Amino acid sequence: MDTEGTDIASDVSDAAITVLVVDDHRMFAQSLARLLGDEPDIVVVGVAHNAVEASQMMGIHRPAVLLVDYQLPDRNGVTVITEAKLAHPATMVVMLTASTEDRVLLDAINAGCSGFLTKDRAAGEVADAVRGAAAGEALISPAQLGRLLPKLKRTYHSIGSDITDRERTTLELLARGLPNKQIAEEMHLSHNTVRNYVQSLLSKLGAHSKLEAVATAVREGIIDYSAAPGQQTRTR
Repeated sequence: MDTEGTDIASDVSDAAITVLVVDDHRMFAQSLARLLGDEPDIVVVGVAHNAVEASQMMGIHRPAVLLVDYQLPDRNGVTVITEAKLAHPATMVVMLTASTEDRVLLDAINAGCSGFLTKDRAAGEVADAVRGAAAGEALISPAQLGRLLPKLKRTYHSIGSDITDRERTTLELLARGLPNKQIAEEMHLSHNTVRNYVQSLLSKLGAHSKLEAVATAVREGIIDYSAAPGQQTRTR
């Protein structure tokens, strides 16, 4: 499969998850493209090797998921994420990184990243990461959430004032890294009810993913994550 330049796969269906891979290491990028191309529900629309190519191809293909390396030759991946989310808010972004430094991860979260995939695990996890991102899941471990959320800068733009108590509880559990199924068990609710709460939260917070919703809730003081995970207190 040729995914170089602006070539687009010819078999894109409405049900397929479209992906743009952005990485300046050509062999690595092509390897990910081939792995993803073997999946029946994923279509790679192209591979970009720098930020300029990524911006051009985003405008042409508008992929559902953007896989972007943190280190690019012309700018870093956080800048690419910021620009991509401004131009295409519905595109979900997964950062490919060899770094787990808090500064890098926090900058990516603030830019609207849906989660992270370390390069040493990319080959085995990239397809599931793409599916998770497309579904709005947070691709980050509970341990990373617990370490990073207290470090988010507070902004307080007064959004989320219409969030209900049940939705706030859902947010607190999302901030602990729990998936919908476990949240339903914790709250003694059906899976569908929790899914509806999550969709309502995304709408009220102007978020496109669970990670973005949790980050926004912490920045806005909707939930207090200064305490240890599982001990958050409500501030509104």
